[in-house]
Amino acid sequence: MTATTDQRGASPEAIRKHYDVANEFYELWLDPTLCYSCALWEDDEPDSMLEQAQIRKLDFHANQIQATGLDRVLDIGCGWGALVRRLVHTHQVGHATGLTLSNAQAEWSAARPDPRIDIRIESWLDHRPAALYDGIISVGAFEHFAKAEWPDEQRIAAYRTFFKKCYEWLKPSGRLSLQTISYGNVDPTTVKDQPDTKFFFDVIFPESVLPTLSDIVTASEGLFEVVNLRNDREHYYRTCQIWYRTLVAKKAEALKIVDLETYNRFVRYLKLSAFVFGNSYTGLLRIGFKRWDEPRRAV
Repeated sequence: MTATTDQRGASPEAIRKHYDVANEFYELWLDPTLCYSCALWEDDEPDSMLEQAQIRKLDFHANQIQATGLDRVLDIGCGWGALVRRLVHTHQVGHATGLTLSNAQAEWSAARPDPRIDIRIESWLDHRPAALYDGIISVGAFEHFAKAEWPDEQRIAAYRTFFKKCYEWLKPSGRLSLQTISYGNVDPTTVKDQPDTKFFFDVIFPESVLPTLSDIVTASEGLFEVVNLRNDREHYYRTCQIWYRTLVAKKAEALKIVDLETYNRFVRYLKLSAFVFGNSYTGLLRIGFKRWDEPRRAV
């Protein structure tokens, strides 16, 4: 059964508006892994180590689900496929499935085929696995699972649906690793009409909204045990600063790929992102879950 429209967060069109700008554009200012999410830094690590910090993030999530040697792993919001490739090449996962709504990202991965990897242009709401998964990872996709205009009840119900799906797709005691931006020390209801907020959710990430930690806990309660939680907002502050400086330094190259309006939009977005993480308005949650084999609440 296909989910009804009011159950869906960001549409494929909204996702593609941001992620399908041009693969070559993202390759200019992201690291060689094409990880477009928060890196995991060590203390006193130089900015030149961004690629290593991104690989550390990939391994962190792989370790959260105890990935080494697993048969089947699902990556929800797989981007350009860095995680699924790391899973099969380094962690000896037998088969990794990645879901994306971006045509450009899927085309990039299709040009680098691997029989152990299956990249699908598919919403998690429509996914029907051929068999149960040993582990599930989702990095930087949860922000797109609800819309800013939805009331709290509808938004949390959408998150609950995500956790129900993950519960149903996992083998007993299977693990889920989630990374998402969240609201931090700010009341979402007081900032929703501010210009910067509207820029984020009307221009940069339309049809999306940030969760709070309490949203996630409420939505997952009774289905998953939280086994690990960390807020790495300082790590995202630093990651966004590096992206911003790199893009500004490569303006001339960027303007050969995109127009000036697109370039200026991304510069503003990256600079503003660093600001909100640096001032605690947003957090970066990395949460490890373990499936309850006997849920306390009805699935």
